[in-house]
Amino acid sequence: MHYDLIVRNARIATATGAIKEGDLACLGSRIEKIGPQIFAGASEQIDAHGLLLLPGVIDPQVHFREPGACHKEDLASGSKAAVRGGVTSFLEMPNTRPATTSQQQLDQKLLLAATKSVANYGFFIGATTNNLKEINTATPI
Repeated sequence: MHYDLIVRNARIATATGAIKEGDLACLGSRIEKIGPQIFAGASEQIDAHGLLLLPGVIDPQVHFREPGACHKEDLASGSKAAVRGGVTSFLEMPNTRPATTSQQQLDQKLLLAATKSVANYGFFIGATTNNLKEINTATPI
């Protein structure tokens, strides 16, 4: 098997909390194999000797400011900062200007994120005193 990436000799944090030395192999953006020693080639190899390899973090409550206050932070700058800190996925709160309170606004956010975000993403739709019907008919992602 030939992989796109193999990270070798890492200290890998496992689902049980144990730290085990080994290799991690990726094909595309998917982790395909984790093991003590992977005998295969790769287009790129990283020697992670002495380094700790952690799973990505999911941040379930971010407050990016697009639309309405992009001078503070937008989807591009916020997602880049998140990824640099180990966050691979985020869920954005609907407190933008205007707030995300309709399916149309949610669809616009999804299109925007598809072109700007470098992380996995999701968005909350906000509840107001007059959008219960919109919430009940919103298409979840």
